[in-house]
Amino acid sequence: MRKNSSSNPTDARPPTRRYRTIFISDLHLGSPGCKAECLHDFLRHVDSDYLYLVGDVVDGWRLSKRWFWPERHDEILHGLLARARRGTAVVYLPGNHDEALRKLIGRTLGGVRFLQDVVHRTADGRRLLVTHGDAFDGVCKDMRWLARLGSIAYDAALAVNTGVNRVRRWLGLGYWPLSAFLKAQVKAAVNFVERYEQTLAAEARRRAVTGVVCGHVHKPEMRVIEGVEYFNDGDWVESCSALVEHMDGRLELLHWPSSASSTCSPCVGR
Repeated sequence: MRKNSSSNPTDARPPTRRYRTIFISDLHLGSPGCKAECLHDFLRHVDSDYLYLVGDVVDGWRLSKRWFWPERHDEILHGLLARARRGTAVVYLPGNHDEALRKLIGRTLGGVRFLQDVVHRTADGRRLLVTHGDAFDGVCKDMRWLARLGSIAYDAALAVNTGVNRVRRWLGLGYWPLSAFLKAQVKAAVNFVERYEQTLAAEARRRAVTGVVCGHVHKPEMRVIEGVEYFNDGDWVESCSALVEHMDGRLELLHWPSSASSTCSPCVGR
């Protein structure tokens, strides 16, 4: 088993939680919507033998429109890459927002393997297909212009969400994910996510694996779909969530702001 040092090279304190595997996606570094402080807090507290970066780690779409790269985003990216140098097996599966990195697929740079998708074997022997998921989203695959338009609308909703929660915090109220609430209320969005999950489950059956781990739709989930285990590790824009594998192979979906080890608030960004 690999023995790593602190998960943050600038923090001498050892991580309080160690897992066999960590799956995170949709960090959207380079976007104002990234909950960088919460993500930094998570990475400061956890370590693992395997780390899967399941796409949209860097938001190239947002950066191509306007440069936004605070120091904290730089620290997070360098901290992730440092894990590979310390012996963590790091796999990067580029998504649609960091699709420029797909030209690196099949290569290993700085100890980080770049792959389109991969099958991960858990400690208890299950085989899980790990993929970002945009290849199974008809809008991203066949109507890229509509996907980019949707991204603009999503950014606008996140901006409103930030303003709403500043007011709620001033009133002493808890965090309320407006953008997630809107998605849950729109039937078309609900149907889209349902189709997405079903399509990925079908792909898992086609590849004869136990289940699938993905991101992309920013909806953390653990459920069984017609005999296939479906895991979505969520995002670090709204949910601040990660999927982790314990040493015995048990999988758990962590919502970091509500974790006992967390010192962050879900409404903290940048």
